[in-house]
Amino acid sequence: MRSLLPVVLGVVCWFCTLVAPVQASLTNNNYDGNIYALYAGNGSLVPPRSTLAQALDARRAAVLVYYLDDASASKRFAAVVSELQRVWGTSIELIPIATDPLQNRPKSGPRDPATYWKGVVPQVVVLDPQGQVVLDASGQVDIGTINRAVSQATGIPLLEGQGNSGSTVSFNELNSEVQQS
Repeated sequence: MRSLLPVVLGVVCWFCTLVAPVQASLTNNNYDGNIYALYAGNGSLVPPRSTLAQALDARRAAVLVYYLDDASASKRFAAVVSELQRVWGTSIELIPIATDPLQNRPKSGPRDPATYWKGVVPQVVVLDPQGQVVLDASGQVDIGTINRAVSQATGIPLLEGQGNSGSTVSFNELNSEVQQS
């Protein structure tokens, strides 16, 4: 039995060298987990606290953010979504929506998030309390553009510097933040 122990340990060590370590990365399209917790340091964004239908019923401005957990563009945009929550807090309904369930299904009207999705990620749609689209933009949308649209939708004036452009800056290998320029 004792003579088998070194052999077993040797096989286990050899096997461990074959297994690649798990590494999350902003620059690939691999699934790494919840992108908001991992890349923006904010796991409270998903699941969202309310649905689009609830926001419209309450006559609240809503910001829909369409994303995929395994899309590098969505990973890079996660910090912007977290910054929107920090800036606007409870003044809006911030609703991040994974697009996997929306694919290949019929749209069922203005209370359905699939109605506004154009098939790309990330996509940001800002709706005013009446459900009118104030902003519909795709890609790495500038935080200032979104802030101005939210201000218009809510009627809440922007604070000084809040409407300015911002840039996403990494503060470690995984997390990033939006800094005002």
